[in-house]
Amino acid sequence: MKRIVFFVSSMQGGGAERVAALLCNHWAEQGHRVILVPTFSGRGECLYPLDERVRLIYLADCVGTTRKSPLSMLRRFLAMRAMVREWEADGVVSFLPHVNVAALLATRGLRTPVVVAERTFPPAMLIGAVWSRLRRWTYPWAAAVVMQTQRGVEWLTAESPNSRSAVIPNPCVYPLPVSEPRLDPASWVAPERRLLLAVGRFGEEKGFAGLIDTFARLEADFPDWDLVILGEGGEREALEARVQKRGLAGRVALPGRVGNLAEWYQRAQIYVMSSRFEGFPNTLLEAMAHGLPAVSFDCETGPADIIQEGTDGLLVSPADGDAGLARAMGALMQDDVRRLRMSKAAVKVRERFSSERVMAEWDDVLGLNRER
Repeated sequence: MKRIVFFVSSMQGGGAERVAALLCNHWAEQGHRVILVPTFSGRGECLYPLDERVRLIYLADCVGTTRKSPLSMLRRFLAMRAMVREWEADGVVSFLPHVNVAALLATRGLRTPVVVAERTFPPAMLIGAVWSRLRRWTYPWAAAVVMQTQRGVEWLTAESPNSRSAVIPNPCVYPLPVSEPRLDPASWVAPERRLLLAVGRFGEEKGFAGLIDTFARLEADFPDWDLVILGEGGEREALEARVQKRGLAGRVALPGRVGNLAEWYQRAQIYVMSSRFEGFPNTLLEAMAHGLPAVSFDCETGPADIIQEGTDGLLVSPADGDAGLARAMGALMQDDVRRLRMSKAAVKVRERFSSERVMAEWDDVLGLNRER
């Protein structure tokens, strides 16, 4: 049995947070003692189901304040260090660059192995000059730096050449758990309609504004198809305004965040990913696991590691822009036979990225398999 402390920014939603919950549950089921520590100064809440044996401790509660200040930051560092020492942790895991740097600084000199993980392709998400220097400086202290793709390892080798790397993709979760809020697809899309589905945080990087414009190119030629984008975020008002401006109020819906994603994947015919950058997108794995052929921009990392071009989906060069995405979407929308063939191939991601396989790779990185 090992004692594991897991630091993550928050548990309020997102791919990194979902994988954090999966890993903690996996290790608790194995009999290890696990503490999950959201470090976000604002505290928040946990939106993902946790095994009852996983202890959830908010760093803000330990510090006694949710204020952001240099003094509060110092107190959070000290609280992280105290937690690792008092828990007598055998290992520390950390997700996301700011938390990774904090974890490595807070545990310096404790001789506790720390495994940190990047959850997107770092050049696509700038963290500022100071944090970049700190990351470059501290990452060689980690027992391992987990990247999601080989392209990520290439970046790490160039950026922090003395770091020890490992490549571990996200697991494909199937079947998906159900949580609140539950929205019935039938209340948004009539049974006779065909559905293009996209899922993600309403942020500029997801390219949903461009996706709405892309659908506007297609809607007249495909009158029996609708577009639904599931999610929430700061871009909601702008996206709603774009739908109205394009005259697509009856064809494009933004229902919000849902906890019954499986029902939406089962209802859809095609999954679309319009992201400008990704790490290793969970929603793409989930959609394909439910038999959805995918159309995605071939951003620098992520989609091409999952989609097998022409077999279970289509990749579009970012240089081709919205016009290229429209061509690929239209090609699948008009070809029922091709969609069915791709649908049968798409479900193979369940085995290619099975939870059992991915969790075993994490066990190896933490040295847990040596205990057996």
